[in-house]
Amino acid sequence: MNRQDIADRVAFSKVYETFAPMVMRRCLAMLKDEAEASDMMQNVFLRIYAHRNTLDLSNPSSLLWNTATRLCLNRIRDKKRRGLNVDCSEMLLQIAAADDELETYESAGILKKIFAKEPESTRTMAVLHFVDGMTLEETAEAVGLSVSGVRKRLRTLQEKVKNLEVK
Repeated sequence: MNRQDIADRVAFSKVYETFAPMVMRRCLAMLKDEAEASDMMQNVFLRIYAHRNTLDLSNPSSLLWNTATRLCLNRIRDKKRRGLNVDCSEMLLQIAAADDELETYESAGILKKIFAKEPESTRTMAVLHFVDGMTLEETAEAVGLSVSGVRKRLRTLQEKVKNLEVK
């Protein structure tokens, strides 16, 4: 191991020590299981570490927050698709909320239309703000944009939804 490798590891250790609690809170809030959240937190840092040479880690909080959010959403989707560990109360809510299969299918199609031409970051912003209940300021910090930039994208998205309702 050369000096550069050692310096990289020391620098990454500081990033881990500083931001691990934030990533853990995010994973725990989304997954609702401490053991699973701990595993996911490790996955987040492993993924960032694997790509550390191509990433700008000078201000890693947004990158870590977004990576944790995406990995947790993937885990939740994967579990639902496989029917693993789905909370019964959540399942009941889903069944109660879905009036019929056609309505569910139509809803999925509408979401697909809304997000079809939107960048991935807009989808992330929508989830953080509308689903997770984060403020515009928190969302802006998480995605690394200004508050006005986030507000503009979400407003454009809402107008797109209104236009779909009119048609």
